[in-house]
Amino acid sequence: MAGLATSFGSGAMTNSINEIPHSKVLFVVGANPTEAHPVIGAKMRQALRNGATLIVADPRKTELAGKSHVWLRLKPGTDIALINGLMHIIIQSGWHDKTFIESCTHGFDQVAETVEKYTPEYVEHITGVPKHLLFAAAKIYGTAERAQIFYTLGITEHVCGTDNVMSLANLTLLTGNIGKPYTGLNPLRGQNNVQGACDMGALPNVYPGYQKVDFPMVQEKFEKAWGVTLSAKVGLMIPDMFDKAISGELKAMYIMGEDPVLTDGDANHVRKALNHLDFLVVQNLFLTETAKLADVVLPGASFAEKDGTFTNTERRIQRVRQAISPIGNSRADWRILTDLSSRMGYLMSYNHPSEIMDEMASLSPIYAGVSFDRLEEAGLQWPVPDKTHPGTPYLHDKGKFTCGIARFKAIDHQPPGEEPDAAYPFLLSTGRILYHYNITTPGYSKTLTDFRSEEQAMIHPEDAKRLKIQDQDSIRVSSRRGQVQTKAWVTDRVPPGVIWMSFHYLATPTNELTSSNADKTTKTYEYKVCAVNVEKLNG
Repeated sequence: MAGLATSFGSGAMTNSINEIPHSKVLFVVGANPTEAHPVIGAKMRQALRNGATLIVADPRKTELAGKSHVWLRLKPGTDIALINGLMHIIIQSGWHDKTFIESCTHGFDQVAETVEKYTPEYVEHITGVPKHLLFAAAKIYGTAERAQIFYTLGITEHVCGTDNVMSLANLTLLTGNIGKPYTGLNPLRGQNNVQGACDMGALPNVYPGYQKVDFPMVQEKFEKAWGVTLSAKVGLMIPDMFDKAISGELKAMYIMGEDPVLTDGDANHVRKALNHLDFLVVQNLFLTETAKLADVVLPGASFAEKDGTFTNTERRIQRVRQAISPIGNSRADWRILTDLSSRMGYLMSYNHPSEIMDEMASLSPIYAGVSFDRLEEAGLQWPVPDKTHPGTPYLHDKGKFTCGIARFKAIDHQPPGEEPDAAYPFLLSTGRILYHYNITTPGYSKTLTDFRSEEQAMIHPEDAKRLKIQDQDSIRVSSRRGQVQTKAWVTDRVPPGVIWMSFHYLATPTNELTSSNADKTTKTYEYKVCAVNVEKLNG
């Protein structure tokens, strides 16, 4: 979001899901849609059946990598070098859109100067991708009339995640592949309402609708609407919260719908931070690993037990309708929050979530034309500036960017925060698996657990042979921060020297291994790269 907002002025998917089956060129980088985003993955399969050309950049041999016309098997953490290399070839070959660059962007000259040294030979040395594949990918994307880029956590979960995104934005601007159907730069959100949570201001630096808390006019607007004095101070990001909890500067936390003990990097550090707090409140559906540490647990209601909206990855606001009454003592989150606010001295009195949406529409320009009445008919893609607007299927039409003019940003390759060495010779990367799609803890579902009951760490056959590891042997994976036991899955889906694991299992808390290294801008943890050792266990 931060990278796209810097480049385009808006941090969201630029185009629509239903464009995908009819797209001619798809470039999927740092994403595994058929497992982590299966609806979109199915649309990409449709596109392939309809004759689309597919480029995939991924260290792992995912399903789409196996179906791709060009597979760029880069070393983890070398995305910027790869993208700069593609831009070098496109510029040298004259495939860039000079008219679009001159009329709709600034900063191109600095980028052109930076990528000049990223020759195919230099990029092959850094990334491991052969020169002929770099040329093939650059020609497909650079000469396509319209092409789409899709990315997700394989791009963002690095110490240079924001720079990775801006590099992809550079590539998009270079070829003019934005502001029209079947183009764009499209982040795939990892869960059903990540986009909606961000839209509603669940970020430390903005109010709802991405209105900055340190802009006096914005602050004044919300103060008038809510009848209170508001701080103009930007809040803390998640890793900073944990650091300040350990130092004693942060005394309390209220965690909703999240299990950072299991999902955040360097999990032992997270647990230590939570134990340092004076007061911890957790609001969730289950007694998660984080909830077990809480002073108070507030039982929230599931999607089936409440009314509201989800805003999905294509900015589409959709109604959620209550199907059953809340079970036991659970309550809809909005009721918990409004009652808590009222007890703390600020009266909130809403009769229904539709009234909250009406307030949101009155305060946020991108939601101005949204109401539950309109959503009963169909979902709406923001921005929806007024009550008659049909919604926006793609952003930045005809090069009209939210920020006025799009920004190129010159970016150089940066090494990961931690790399393999003699003590920890393997590189660990993590992600989701289809069988437990969007379920952090499969133990809550017997069916999902039966599908795949335990973690299986992918290891290349050459590494397994050297370590005398057979498929399904028990192994220990250790890092500077912890160690876990798991089963081995011997497969060439990962390259030599790389281990890949999911983070779904309580018995194998993979994030006890990952580091607290994070992106300098967003503080997103570097889940995709850390150094580990692998040992076979006896018996």
